[in-house]
Amino acid sequence: MLIPRQKTPNLELPLFGGGSFDLSTEASERGTVVCFYRGLHCPLCATYLAEFEKLVDTFAEKGVGTIAVSSDTEERAGAMVEKIGAKKLRFAYDLPLSVAKDWGLYISTSRGKTSIGIEEPALFSEPGLFMVTPEQSLYYGSAQTMPFVRPHFSELAGALDFAIANNYPARGEYTGAV
Repeated sequence: MLIPRQKTPNLELPLFGGGSFDLSTEASERGTVVCFYRGLHCPLCATYLAEFEKLVDTFAEKGVGTIAVSSDTEERAGAMVEKIGAKKLRFAYDLPLSVAKDWGLYISTSRGKTSIGIEEPALFSEPGLFMVTPEQSLYYGSAQTMPFVRPHFSELAGALDFAIANNYPARGEYTGAV
């Protein structure tokens, strides 16, 4: 389980369109929002990522980087980029499921073709949304067992305004006896 204010696992993956993403060398002033999505097969992911794409500049204005990550292949990641018309949001692909588990993501097995007629991979991770500080410690985290009822990016962006203005610390850091 990831603990707020403690270092997250590293994340080094290829980026669709070229280059690579390395969380340990991200240079955003206030950190990075990392959105793990299920993959091209998920219609809810497409809608969710389209919302994220619209807010990339909003996050950037707050000093926060953004990235979408899946275990999809380069080809499927590219199809998602095209599907949602992404121009600003970075897409990383080939997430090893062992790394997904390190991040506390849940792993699902394929049910075949989805409602949109795209085959699910044999195994894939369920959604997760994380805000990671420039020091690579966890500020906010949400891991889900289902594709439904995800945190809203607009609420996260608004919460960052409050957190920045009030120097609000990450919560949930206590690991002692209760």
